[in-house]
Amino acid sequence: MTYPNKSLTNVSTDLQYQGLLERMVFSTLTSVPCCVFLFINGTMLFALRSKPVFRETSRYILLYNLLFADTAQLVLSQLLYILAVCRMKLTYPVCGFLTMLADLTNEVSPFTLVVMSLERYVAVCYPLRHATIITIRNTQVAIIVIWAFSSLNVLTRVVLLLDFPFEDLESLQMKDFCSDIAMFLGPVSAHYDKAYTCFLFISASVAITSSYVGVIVAARSASTDKASARKARNTLLLHLVQLSLSLSSTIYNPILVALSKTVTRIVFVRVQNVFYVCIFIFPRCLSSLIYGIRDQTIRPVLLYHLCCRLKLSGIPAKAEVSPLT
Repeated sequence: MTYPNKSLTNVSTDLQYQGLLERMVFSTLTSVPCCVFLFINGTMLFALRSKPVFRETSRYILLYNLLFADTAQLVLSQLLYILAVCRMKLTYPVCGFLTMLADLTNEVSPFTLVVMSLERYVAVCYPLRHATIITIRNTQVAIIVIWAFSSLNVLTRVVLLLDFPFEDLESLQMKDFCSDIAMFLGPVSAHYDKAYTCFLFISASVAITSSYVGVIVAARSASTDKASARKARNTLLLHLVQLSLSLSSTIYNPILVALSKTVTRIVFVRVQNVFYVCIFIFPRCLSSLIYGIRDQTIRPVLLYHLCCRLKLSGIPAKAEVSPLT
């Protein structure tokens, strides 16, 4: 009788070790690229505040806002991921605070992309009025409106959560790991999330697509700078790709819910890790890669700071706004 018990104990120990080892491998594979891109994003944010040309140009101010929201979202997502890997369960108030902050930063990104697309549309279609329409003040007002509208949505989610009878719970300690799904405590919250997601996706897609069509039409005009229109068209295409990747996180929860009903637990965890990298980490570092490589004004400054301020050849002493975007 001792041999079967010993064998069963060994199998159980192997499964525990395999689970721990697999968690360590997955957490390393996700945390390392996340830390790398956090460093790149942080360097990019510092670079965008290092020269007056970046602080006094509307498109760079909008880019800073986009990068700030993406970086904050990346930090919060990684924090929630580490808590889940360490199997730490939070209380409902703490989890609600973290998820609401994550939702806020997640919604700022698509709205900022919309404003950046409209700015490019005005620059190509109304070049003579661009300086009077796209001013520093108007850009700051647009950023304030973006954060205010996103905060209003978060406040609405908080009000919906307050309707949940928390007093009927034995404890405020969560029984599962902290996530958006865990905070859908009622059907009203889930329905509101779906409706708002559809509104955000449709409105942002229409705005960017309309800007793209407007630039294409303007490019056919004889009075339009062909090179500028082509660059603006390419930038708007990239914004559309960024928007799609940014909003791909909205289908993350429905896919996981569907998978949880069809696959085993260990397969579900593996797929969840892959989705986390592809849907959360990659889109949040795309902006710094796109502008850090394409924009000839940002590129030398970014490389200068990434290389710890070593002297690199080809870095201009005084940055000027590039004709990109």
